[in-house]
Amino acid sequence: MKNFALVGAAGYIAPRHMKAIKETDNKLVAAYDPYDGVGIMDSFFPNADFFVEFERFDRHIEKLKRNNTPLDFVSVCSPNYLHDSHIRFGLRRDADVICEKPIVLNPWNIDALEDVEKESKGNIYTILQLRHHPSIMALKKKVEEGDPDKIYDIDLSYLTSRGHWYYTSWKGDVSKSGGIATNIGVHFYDMLTWVFGPLKSNMVHIHTHDRAAGYLELEKARVRWFLSINYDTIPETIKAKGMRTYRSITIDGEEIEFSGGFTDLHTVSYQHILQGTGYRIGDTRQAIEIVHDIRNKEVIGLVGDYHPLAKGELAKHPFERE
Repeated sequence: MKNFALVGAAGYIAPRHMKAIKETDNKLVAAYDPYDGVGIMDSFFPNADFFVEFERFDRHIEKLKRNNTPLDFVSVCSPNYLHDSHIRFGLRRDADVICEKPIVLNPWNIDALEDVEKESKGNIYTILQLRHHPSIMALKKKVEEGDPDKIYDIDLSYLTSRGHWYYTSWKGDVSKSGGIATNIGVHFYDMLTWVFGPLKSNMVHIHTHDRAAGYLELEKARVRWFLSINYDTIPETIKAKGMRTYRSITIDGEEIEFSGGFTDLHTVSYQHILQGTGYRIGDTRQAIEIVHDIRNKEVIGLVGDYHPLAKGELAKHPFERE
């Protein structure tokens, strides 16, 4: 049984990590979050110590060490811009670190963390759960065994509604979240490059507060992508079903079904990490480079080969005055 600490216990993704720690028969000994609404912990680890001040959390971890209770892993579920700091905290405590994506906001942050990793006893792992999804694994196998010269045509759509709270939170601050492509799209870019090879070109057609669209040319694919947090961009057929999220990947006109594993594969990721076969920080580089480029590229507008949903009317920021 391994001892875990969790940073960012009140975050949206934290329960999946708690569940993964529980399902792999390990123990959460301490958790931290500035926000104290973490009743979800009772469902998994009611006896774990909880702190709202990082300094007291840090002191408690030190106390555990001196009482011969080793800290084996630190799971990081904090806001994106804090990942770098919290990963360093785990390494300084001689623990392995499991960090949610995006692991960092900029490619050079990866270089710096890899240097710290080499100087420490711990390793840095990340959650790339789509690489464990049966449908995506089957797709990768199909591509690897298929015509080596074939170039696939892909449309990626991910629309996940967010309310006004989003823009007040850290997620609405590009300097903290990295913006839409980083915050909700990074795992798709990772999956696409994992299956279809490295990036050759990257164009951005739209990049606003509530949506982004562009075109990626990969070694074995041409990808039109569209991401949005605006409910109005969801197709009417999906709205009619009472759904507020729409995910679709079509490859040469054929849709790939992967919605179930999108949220259910954290435990599988943890199993691989605990076996020493998990994905490391270096595995994230291509996706981090892509989202960094998207964030900083010139927006060219609706020219060339763009995603059909990009034609929708743009919306004002909800906090913008008339």
